[in-house]
Amino acid sequence: MKFTGKNVLVTGASRGIGAELAKGLASYGLKVWVNYRSGEAEANAVKASIIEAGGKAEVIGFDVSDETAFVSAMKEIVLADGELSYLVNNAGITNDKLAMRMKNEDFMSVINANLTSVFTGCREFFKAARKKKFGAVVNISSIVGETGNAGQTNYAASKGGVIAMTKSFAIEAATSGIRYNTITPGFIATEMTEALSSEIKDAFTAKIPMGRFGNPSEVAEATAFLLSDHSSYITGEVLKVNGGMNMA
Repeated sequence: MKFTGKNVLVTGASRGIGAELAKGLASYGLKVWVNYRSGEAEANAVKASIIEAGGKAEVIGFDVSDETAFVSAMKEIVLADGELSYLVNNAGITNDKLAMRMKNEDFMSVINANLTSVFTGCREFFKAARKKKFGAVVNISSIVGETGNAGQTNYAASKGGVIAMTKSFAIEAATSGIRYNTITPGFIATEMTEALSSEIKDAFTAKIPMGRFGNPSEVAEATAFLLSDHSSYITGEVLKVNGGMNMA
């Protein structure tokens, strides 16, 4: 994979898909800024793994839903490295409840963490990258943002919003040489899915044409492609990494 830039910030990178994103991008020669909110030890373990493999990484702790902290962190990266070439907005939360039982605060907590934070990151990246007229952003959405899901009205709204917002940023930033794309993972094998019962796993797998959950590394490779020079004429796109579960 070919990259013109030299560094990337990955939010929510202390575990799960985010950790694999960080490791995968580092393997292509990028310096990775590993963000965490509460998992400092896990983030440092990701950094150690990257360095052990010959890569470059730094750990940066902040809550993406805190606008001031997010803005300050991006300025810190630019001050340290002289630029920020790429951004992967991966951090997010769930707060699942049936819509009839969901309070406004339950809804907005997920919107703020999953959608407003992505807006902050995309906006601040645009400000930082337009001076050199180069950069790329990948926002990690979800298949749920395309299909909806019972008990996840807030999550579906946040992830669907990420898709629409990414397209708008792509239009606004295109003449500045900055690209914005989205990935919508389906069911990916992580610590969260490992906690599911075998019956639930089997039920989900039956809905996937490829007959298996995806691997975090498969999301990481798709992300690397959309950030890289190999996708230099792709912007505003939604790349589905779901084993064929949703082809619409």
